[in-house]
Amino acid sequence: MSDEARAGRRVRRGTARLAAAVLATAGLLAAGHAADAGSASGRVDVPDRAGRAVAGRTVSPSPAGAGRLAAVEEGVQGGGALAARPRPAAAGTPRTAHARDAAAGTPRTAHARDAVAGAPAPVAAATATQARTSPAVAPPTVPPATVAPPRTTTPTATAPVTPTAGPTTPPTTAPTAPPTIAPTVTATPGTTPRSLTDAITDAIRDAWGTPTPAATPVPTGPDCRRVKCVALTFDDGPGPYTATLLRHLAARKARATFFVVGQNVVAHPDLVRRAAAAGHEIGGHSWSHRDLTTLRAASIRADLARTAKAVKAATGVAPTIMRPPYGAQNAYVRKHAKQPMIMWSVDTLDWRYRSSARVARVAVKNARPGGIILFHDIHPTTVKAIPRVLKKLSARGYHFVTVSELLGTAPGKLVYKGPRP
Repeated sequence: MSDEARAGRRVRRGTARLAAAVLATAGLLAAGHAADAGSASGRVDVPDRAGRAVAGRTVSPSPAGAGRLAAVEEGVQGGGALAARPRPAAAGTPRTAHARDAAAGTPRTAHARDAVAGAPAPVAAATATQARTSPAVAPPTVPPATVAPPRTTTPTATAPVTPTAGPTTPPTTAPTAPPTIAPTVTATPGTTPRSLTDAITDAIRDAWGTPTPAATPVPTGPDCRRVKCVALTFDDGPGPYTATLLRHLAARKARATFFVVGQNVVAHPDLVRRAAAAGHEIGGHSWSHRDLTTLRAASIRADLARTAKAVKAATGVAPTIMRPPYGAQNAYVRKHAKQPMIMWSVDTLDWRYRSSARVARVAVKNARPGGIILFHDIHPTTVKAIPRVLKKLSARGYHFVTVSELLGTAPGKLVYKGPRP
């Protein structure tokens, strides 16, 4: 016989011996489980052919199992057909471990493994045989690591307990799952308890801030659709007479609109700040009073942006409306200005006629509901005429409002006057 044939034969015989050991171990596990379960009453529950437990059956040796083991041993010793198979199995026995356990008549459980764990094969076999043939024999000692099933106790009257001889195994308590506690935040008296999630969310909002949607501007002045309103506007400031003008307006609780020049804002930021704080509106009037129709697109945008930056630096708010110097505008300027252009319905020509009486007379005579009257607060004669204008128009029932209050929240691209009541 060649060396390869001998090696193959040794491999096949080793495989057969391993299969026999597996089948024997399965039988021992089944016997140990049956002995442990039936030690108290002498009767155990064993599965039938379908794997269902049948209560009250007396455990007895299995002839079929003994026959299968004998056949395996004979095949191994004789080197027959069983030894030639790579994965031997007894006739009629399934090939999987779980199916073999079911065919042997006992389910594969950890408790059964614990009953014979750590014992030599002869001792375990003797213990299993004794358990099957004699139900009254006590089961083998359980190792310390094995946890006994919990006892069910019934409350009874208290009575003295007589100690029993011999070691007593203390009752064990089945582990219970810890109660689930919903996370909550303790509320102060008089408040509603909040969940932990809400508290964390509020803390994050406090730390990082919560974006607040921009509020829709709400007109603070009178409803100019129902009452007579007029807007007084002042160009080219602030100047040396603007402070006096603010006092005149405050005396009548009148609001006005100032179209300021950027370089003058830088020179008198305190006056612009005072005007805005008093409720007056600040609009742009270019940086240095240049005719915007003579500038290129980039120069128009840069001029107006520089002015808006100066106003925002003084008041904290950038202007939303503007008036072109000299009233000079066209489609090209309107395209690049990006802001509503506010013109006027009444021009007092105060820059030409330096007469306080004339300025007041022209303003009062030509005022109409929804009108926009043009003044320049850089002239002392104009500032001197304002108290008379306020007095006369108030007597006629006019309300003095800013341009935005007159026009509402959506003024047109080019505006000359507001709506009539």
